[in-house]
Amino acid sequence: MNKKWLIVGILALLLVISGSLFYFTDVIAKDANESSIDDILERTVSIDEITTNLASDDYIRISFTIQVESKKAKEELEKRDFQVKNLMIQELSEMQADDLRGKEGQLLLQKSLTEKINDLMETGKIEKIYITESILQ
Repeated sequence: MNKKWLIVGILALLLVISGSLFYFTDVIAKDANESSIDDILERTVSIDEITTNLASDDYIRISFTIQVESKKAKEELEKRDFQVKNLMIQELSEMQADDLRGKEGQLLLQKSLTEKINDLMETGKIEKIYITESILQ
């Protein structure tokens, strides 16, 4: 009879321990993935307004803020400012005005720029590109 209670006690203890480990692992993982706004701002670079012609003979005036994964990546991105602007102008010059209209067009631009800028980067990667201003005419 005592062996049964010992086995039940051990199983209950194992269940409590495994549940606690699962809970704390999940909480810690969520905390690691969620950045505070101050942390995000420490890892962002603003790209001043760019005005360029599109392939459709329209033009766009657009600004970006780029979020990177680390402070070292931010330092590199700041140094590569002229290369990033060049990539942006080249990418925009191949697009039609209709390509940039609406949410879907903006998301495609952001994705394309993320891939191209990441190809440039040696230290870290781009996490997100935000369009902070956009006028299409």
